Amino acid sequence: MDLLNALQFLNLNQIPQDWVDAVWDLEFTERKPIEDIIEDKLRAGGEKSFRSLYYSLLDHAAEQQQSAGRDGASQGVWVILGENGVSLKSLVAVLSHFVLAVRAKGASVQQRVCGLYAASVYLLLLGIPGSIANKVFHEVLLDTCSDLTTHCWPQESGRKRKKDCLKSSQADGKRSKPQRRDAPETEMDEEEEEEELQFSGQDLIKIRDAIAHLVQSLLHLLQTFPLKDRPHIASNCAQIFSKLLYFELVLGELTFAAPRDVSELRSVPEMAFYGLKLLCSPKHGDQKESLRRIFHRLLYVILMMNKDHSGKPSLLVPNQAILTTRDQAVHFVCHLVDELKELALPFLQILLQHICFQMVEKSEYRNHGAQAVGMLTSHMASTDYAHFIKWLFNFSGHSKMVHRLFSVDVVMVLLEHPERSLDECQDLESARFLPHKFLIQDLLFARRMDISPTVQGHALSCLAQCLELPSLNVTRAIHNLFSATGAQTVLEEDLTAGSSSSQKTYRTLPFKTVELSIADSSSCDAKENLALLLRRIRDSKTNVRKAALQALVGLLKHSVIPTTWENLETLSERSRDPAVSVKKKALQCLGEILAAKPKDIVVQKAWLHGVVPAVVDSENSVQDKALEVLDQVLLSQVKPENHHLDDSQKLAWDLLDLLCNECQDISRYFSRAFPIWSKENKFSPTFISNLISHTETDHAAGAWLLLSKVVASVSKVPYGKILDAWDTMVRSKSVNVTNCCHILSVIGDIASHLNEDTKDRIVVDLMSWLKTSSLSLEVISAATQSLYQLGCSDDIKRTQAFLNQHCGELVSVCEAYLTSIILTENGTQNLNEDLMIKHLHTLGVASLHCPAKVGRRTVLLVESVLTSHSEKLADCQEELPASLPLSHFRENSLPARIKAHGAIALGKLCLQHEELVQKYLPVFARELEVSTEVAVRNNIVVIMCDLCVRYTNIVDHYIPNISACLRDDEAVIREQTLIMLTNLLQEEFVKWKGSLFFRFMMALVDPVPAIASLCEYCLLHRLLKKNPEMFNQHFIECIFHFNSYSKHKSYNKFPQSEREKVQFSLKGAQHKEKRFRIYRFLLEHFTDAQRFNTTSKINQTILACFADEELPLDADGAEILSETFNVLSLKELKLQAISAPAGGAGGEEPEEENVATMTKVVLQVAQKKVVSQVQKKALIENTVPLIISLKSLLEQKRSPVLKELMGYLQVMMQDYRSEVKEFFAGDAQLAAEVEFALKTAEKKREMQEQMQNCSLTSDAQTPAAKNLEQRSPAKRPLLPFNFATPQPPHPSTTLSRLALTDRRLCPSRQEEQSRSKSMTLEKTAIVKRGVNDRAFSTPKGFNISLTFNEGLSAIFSDQGASLSRESSVLHVRSNEQPAPGPRRWNVLSPLRHSKTSSRV
Repeated sequence: MDLLNALQFLNLNQIPQDWVDAVWDLEFTERKPIEDIIEDKLRAGGEKSFRSLYYSLLDHAAEQQQSAGRDGASQGVWVILGENGVSLKSLVAVLSHFVLAVRAKGASVQQRVCGLYAASVYLLLLGIPGSIANKVFHEVLLDTCSDLTTHCWPQESGRKRKKDCLKSSQADGKRSKPQRRDAPETEMDEEEEEEELQFSGQDLIKIRDAIAHLVQSLLHLLQTFPLKDRPHIASNCAQIFSKLLYFELVLGELTFAAPRDVSELRSVPEMAFYGLKLLCSPKHGDQKESLRRIFHRLLYVILMMNKDHSGKPSLLVPNQAILTTRDQAVHFVCHLVDELKELALPFLQILLQHICFQMVEKSEYRNHGAQAVGMLTSHMASTDYAHFIKWLFNFSGHSKMVHRLFSVDVVMVLLEHPERSLDECQDLESARFLPHKFLIQDLLFARRMDISPTVQGHALSCLAQCLELPSLNVTRAIHNLFSATGAQTVLEEDLTAGSSSSQKTYRTLPFKTVELSIADSSSCDAKENLALLLRRIRDSKTNVRKAALQALVGLLKHSVIPTTWENLETLSERSRDPAVSVKKKALQCLGEILAAKPKDIVVQKAWLHGVVPAVVDSENSVQDKALEVLDQVLLSQVKPENHHLDDSQKLAWDLLDLLCNECQDISRYFSRAFPIWSKENKFSPTFISNLISHTETDHAAGAWLLLSKVVASVSKVPYGKILDAWDTMVRSKSVNVTNCCHILSVIGDIASHLNEDTKDRIVVDLMSWLKTSSLSLEVISAATQSLYQLGCSDDIKRTQAFLNQHCGELVSVCEAYLTSIILTENGTQNLNEDLMIKHLHTLGVASLHCPAKVGRRTVLLVESVLTSHSEKLADCQEELPASLPLSHFRENSLPARIKAHGAIALGKLCLQHEELVQKYLPVFARELEVSTEVAVRNNIVVIMCDLCVRYTNIVDHYIPNISACLRDDEAVIREQTLIMLTNLLQEEFVKWKGSLFFRFMMALVDPVPAIASLCEYCLLHRLLKKNPEMFNQHFIECIFHFNSYSKHKSYNKFPQSEREKVQFSLKGAQHKEKRFRIYRFLLEHFTDAQRFNTTSKINQTILACFADEELPLDADGAEILSETFNVLSLKELKLQAISAPAGGAGGEEPEEENVATMTKVVLQVAQKKVVSQVQKKALIENTVPLIISLKSLLEQKRSPVLKELMGYLQVMMQDYRSEVKEFFAGDAQLAAEVEFALKTAEKKREMQEQMQNCSLTSDAQTPAAKNLEQRSPAKRPLLPFNFATPQPPHPSTTLSRLALTDRRLCPSRQEEQSRSKSMTLEKTAIVKRGVNDRAFSTPKGFNISLTFNEGLSAIFSDQGASLSRESSVLHVRSNEQPAPGPRRWNVLSPLRHSKTSSRV
């Protein structure tokens, strides 16, 4: 009776029968209006009445189920309703009236809640046995009730989710058009939003509880109502449950165990998971089909995508709710696999493959996807795991970059799991895929040569991360790749136990290095792998360089490769990389390796060479980073002296000692840091005291180094201790040169704070030192500088008088010594070479401070060091003519070192006397040509460039003489000249005039690679930034200059001697490679506007001159014209807007279909179209008439240049193949010739590709490929299902080729590359079994449908070749597509093709 009372509010006896029949006739597809009076009565019942009806019916259903279990089938509910005259047809119609009211727009809270309870009541009725017999079941109404949760919950959350959705990166490059929204729809949406905003928290709680009751009713239905014959309803339920997983956030882990009662489930997602589990029951159909359906739905949950009925999936923002649901879905799949065992394993395999195949490029999604793959594979048996790794190996060679990228992510996750034992794998042939060694060497490290820089960089980064994993086997595998001797980090416990596969960490247990011989690792491979890694550090792509740096540091930190200077120098060089991010990465890596190996001297040197020069970097952020690191490592470790130093302090003093001794060449960069630190008040009195406390210890050199840098910027210094150190040094017989220079520098800096008596005493000591000439050259320079500082005062005249007195005295002493050597008859017989050099050096540095004390005799004495006209000096007669070189005088017997220092001294004398500059510049210039002494020529280059700074106008005429040294026979002079000229050009003391630019270009083809690289750096990173038009302005003249062609009226007309013309000529076929290396270098750094203008200018200034016969077509003219056509044919001259692929460059395909990327692609396409039209117009109007005229002229003269002309036409028309006749409308014959040439070239290219493919496939394959080919693809028997497995296509041969930086390979590497090209990866291979051939993961005896029934067919190789020679490929097609006829194979042998062509 409780049930009847609960039904009274529905007033079923007052419902018109006509209305009921009409509702049933409409098949519950739309809501049929009812009389207002009845409508009001129905509404009066409200939520409370529906809830009472729900619980009453639920109790009767439970009682009936219990009685059915005891006494057999019972119809208690149906009997009660029938006996009391309740019309079931009317009941269903009224319930549908409430249900359909929810689907109307603007439904109120009461309507939604009542509709949900009405749907719950209907589902409970269906769950009672006999519902079908009593004609309560209706499929449409069941679907409507089940899907009511979507319509009842406020759509705001759904709309927000749509806004948050990101477009999938699975796009095919086409930009989808946004759906148009009309104004009425917009207004309607705004109204809906206003209504949605009216829902209070209490309202939302009511709706949520009603939805929970509806889901519980659906679960009750699934427990009793079989869906075996209704797959559509089962599929709909799976979709509903998958959507409900996101309904609300569930904190904590779910158990997924079957509850005793559905009411125990509190959260909606927990109910949804239980519903998905119920759908796997045999009562709801084939379990395999159910698993396929459910795994398909969970796939997009795991991928964090929103998949509708049609269209591409869209990405969801990975917030906490989405990530939690994803984790729960992964655990649920694992739960199903653990319960269903073998039944679910095939679908787990396929689910994993689809996760890999549908992954997007975004790193966050890839990371979560890889973690999911790792967790799911942990529930697989070893044999199944090996099969998946085998598939992943093939997948890692997929043509899409994102797939190769994700395979690396998966490998990294799998390496974190314990390694599986080979004994656990039943398939012995698949056991080779189980060890971590295979994952590292065959999957991860193989991506180091990927065509995509993104994949390359990611693989190298992951390689560095592998060394941080607590797995001994991972470390061993990497050792095998890079260690020539197989040095392994082996635990001592392993050595005693003999175990090599246990999962132990070398961090927590004692270990030592043991030399083991490894059969599968050769020293050649290890060296090649290391060489490849070092090349990647110099790669053209920034991310690759950064990743390679991290990989190299990992190898060095873990002693996989030795810390040699060759390896560390590469790391230091990257701190001067053009890219700021790479510089910072290099500084970070240097810090890591120093922290790992603080006592390694080579590491310390590399750190100094990398960090210290970064202080003067052009990028402020890099400067700040370098200053921060130096402060942290050096300055902050200066503590008061004590007998015990911690490791950080020891490291700081070791680095300072290196700066004082072996790394003095970079100390000048170190000095640039102190003015910046001084402004930051880094040097406190305490810091100075700490430094001075170390001046009498073993760290004195470093302490004096820092003092010499900081004393000048500190006001309070303990002068007494510094003066005591000075007195001690003066009294000492053996003085360290470096310490002495630093102490002298400190004395000079504190000179202004000393009293006169102390100054006089120090000056006396300095003069006595300098007069003895027992000091080294460095100390002489430092002492002279300190002498100058001691004499400085506010009165300039007093200062100059002091310098004239003391420095003039030094000049007199040196002059007397030189007189005794040069003017004495036997003075050179007992010559002390070092003493002579010291006097020359002292004379040079002292003369700079007292130019008035330098007389003519002094100058001639220094000149005589280079010559031997002492008889002129004796009488002080008139000087010899300045036009003669010094070497034209009678040769003296002085050594070359003395002559070189004499030249430097003479140059210093010239710095203070302009008349000497005018006199000796011609002498220096001539000496550069005729002198045979390398040191003399080198010093003269330095002298002339220094004089150019002070006397720019005078030296400017001798720049050609200086630049001629760029072709000197000695590499050191060429390098010195290049550096000095770059400095002058950068500071604009010298301009690009005459032949200077072309001589600079000659350095690009210098026989010494280091000089060529230095020239490239100077041009690109120092000079081109200052003058961006520099290359463009000189390009055309390069063609004339390097071919020594001077018949043009405008070009190559600057004055040159015959010697210089020969010296800087690249004329002839033997120098063609060098000329074009220069052309390519210049063109690579052109803008598209410069390329276009250069092409037009070449047409006007070269081709037009030959066409108008202004230039003779003789032998030299033919060479120039041929060269011009070859230049025009260079790919570097093609406009990048036309030749570059849209959306990416360098083989990097566009993977992300976000707004920015697609906008860029659209702009590139539009730009390409516009530029192509402009270029086409220019070609038709300007180039083609010239080409036609030239072709006619060349044919008349029967010139061999016709070949180059036709080659240029072929290149020019590559982008306009279909428009040849339009281009050459005025010359039909030429149009036909061009078309023929294009077709011939195309056929030739195709034949070469066929021959290459034939030769590659006929070559010996790698052992891995042979093993894969011989292995049968038969696996564990799979059960029938239509869940097709995505199979990776055959990797393109281009994927295995090295990047541009890897063109030069040793023969063994090229052979390996060929082998990698010949290897055919496994795909959907089919064992030959007649008509029962099937796909790799597709069971026998089942008609294959679409993958997930959503229009995605199984994926096959691009090449279409199977591993098994006696196998075939089963291509999966859509059921809607007509069956194709038998495929015709169009295979033509290249040899047969060539015979056919020749016959034609």
